[in-house]
Amino acid sequence: MKKLLVLLFLFTGYAVATPVNINAADAKTMSDALTGIGQKKAEAIVKYRTEKGPFKVAEDLTNVAGIGPKTVEKNKADILLQ
Repeated sequence: MKKLLVLLFLFTGYAVATPVNINAADAKTMSDALTGIGQKKAEAIVKYRTEKGPFKVAEDLTNVAGIGPKTVEKNKADILLQ
């Protein structure tokens, strides 16, 4: 039974997001891990944190151009800050 469940999981195309540290990850890692964050937005996140310092809470991402509260909410469970 376990093998069947594993096979079903593998063939459904269901992906499990990996949490990502937005204060340390590179743009590619963030764009791969976060929903609604493409390469350009991920690069903007890296630029923002380089210029302004680390994010203290996930909601600080709304200070980055093009990222709104809905995007943050969708990704909240996958955002790490340490």
